[in-house]
Amino acid sequence: MKIGFLQMRSRFGEVKSNVKKAISLLNKVSDATIVLPELFNTGYLFKNQAELAALAESVQGGYTVGEMKKIAKKQHLNLIFGMAQKSGRNIFNSAVYVSQKGKVDVYQKVHLFDREKLFFTPGRSTRVVTDGKAKFGMMICFDWMFPEMARVLTLQGANILVHPANLILPWGQNAMKVRSIENGVFSVTANRVGIEKRGTMSLSFTGESQIVSPRGEVLVSAGDRSEVLKVIDINIEEADNKNINSANNLLSDRVPSIYAPIARRSVK
Repeated sequence: MKIGFLQMRSRFGEVKSNVKKAISLLNKVSDATIVLPELFNTGYLFKNQAELAALAESVQGGYTVGEMKKIAKKQHLNLIFGMAQKSGRNIFNSAVYVSQKGKVDVYQKVHLFDREKLFFTPGRSTRVVTDGKAKFGMMICFDWMFPEMARVLTLQGANILVHPANLILPWGQNAMKVRSIENGVFSVTANRVGIEKRGTMSLSFTGESQIVSPRGEVLVSAGDRSEVLKVIDINIEEADNKNINSANNLLSDRVPSIYAPIARRSVK
């Protein structure tokens, strides 16, 4: 199957401009699954709850999802992208899956990072989206820090971890290589580039989007400055083989009875 990432530079608050830029770049590819960055349409550095509320959108009937559904249908694409999702009284940092056939699914970010905790409601469940042989385990940015997340998605059947991100810490890309190795799955990280400044606040995004094999090989990557769309062919069946050697298997060698402390907030 063809899978890729769109690494881009978003401008804060310019939703229509950011969406139109993404669509212009997506017009260059067809018959593929493409992952876009976290909060690609709004930008990241919200000053307050009112600002976030003004930029957040509902999934059903919202501008961003509507436009992404159009390009997905036109170019025969499956798209995974990050946005601020308005749902009732809550606003979630969400990843939305839109298929070329119009299917829509949503994952709401569980592990909120830094100031996100001031504005977003944390998600409470994982999400695996199935499309033929592909089973996409949805993650967003800081979820990379928690190996439990990728493992649960793998146990739920995921063979590709899709990872919209606004990475600023220096370890995320390397961690996703490990997530692929320890679970025997592909991973696709789509990160932002550029600097976002809002008053006294400033963040520099690290780029280096990548696609990683189940053995931890970086199959394709981007630099840390340029907007780029990259697509490759992968053999998804490579993720079916969980054997390390003739004696060891990533999943059957697990010993869940001794892992119980992981499920508790405090471990003694």
